[in-house]
Amino acid sequence: MSRILISGSLAYDHIMDFPGYFRDHFMPDKLHNINVSFNIEGHSENFGGTAGNIAYTLALLGEKPTIIASVGDDFAKYQTHLDGAGVDTSRIRLEPKLETAFAYILTDKGDNQIAAFHPGASKEAYADELPLEKGAIAIIAPGSIADMQSFPQKFRDAGVRFMFDPGQAIPALSADNLKNGMTGAEVVFCNDYEHGLIEFKTGWKPADILKVAGTLIITLGEAGSRILTTSGETHVIAMPVKEIKDPTGAGDGYRAGFIKGLLANMATMQCAQLASACAAYVVENVGTQGHQFTMDELKKRYEITYGEPLRI
Repeated sequence: MSRILISGSLAYDHIMDFPGYFRDHFMPDKLHNINVSFNIEGHSENFGGTAGNIAYTLALLGEKPTIIASVGDDFAKYQTHLDGAGVDTSRIRLEPKLETAFAYILTDKGDNQIAAFHPGASKEAYADELPLEKGAIAIIAPGSIADMQSFPQKFRDAGVRFMFDPGQAIPALSADNLKNGMTGAEVVFCNDYEHGLIEFKTGWKPADILKVAGTLIITLGEAGSRILTTSGETHVIAMPVKEIKDPTGAGDGYRAGFIKGLLANMATMQCAQLASACAAYVVENVGTQGHQFTMDELKKRYEITYGEPLRI
């Protein structure tokens, strides 16, 4: 039985770089009638999706997470990649009449992004039995909307610790869906913009979220992250990066590092510092699964940044 269950999407990412700034091409008085075309400098196809990204970094951290997701009949090369990385793919469900999800992600010089996502097989509810055993820890990341709606109750009923990361699925989730996902969650993850969307849709401020969830984490990119609990708020600095090559997937790397910290019984602040370290490796490489590191490299870099040893 895997001690980590990751629910989310598996997708092929098409990553493109725009050599300018999006803001220079949008006219404020014409936003009601947008017709914009961009010439790009580079394009690459990469393995991606929230579940795949989180699982990949956890494998680098020495774990063997189990992915709970649905894919299409074009998944073979991606499965070979995940198997080689040390991820458990035995619970991935094949939908032979559909294609695996894909995303087109365009990033400008300011690291602003415009993305289009086709869910493919990931729009299907996961029809196989979940490996629900006490002692496991799960994360519900953006993927099948049906799964994001049903999994929180299944995890609560089974006594499985879980985290909720609504992310880019927030627009498709109702206020009740979001409240359901946060209720009983050990951790709720979002970035600053997503936090605003959650509050707009649910009316819940951080104090309201913390009435039903253990910890609220709001990531701020290079400005670090806010860690909120009923005991108060802590700010964690971001690990400095050597060069920003592609910010896509940094949040998934962050979540992987935080999960590893929880499994190692680290304090919440140290979990967030490890999370930031993993995110730094992601943005220094093109693609959400293009990074590599050894544990020795990670520990050295962590100690330099945070002034304390990393004990995992």
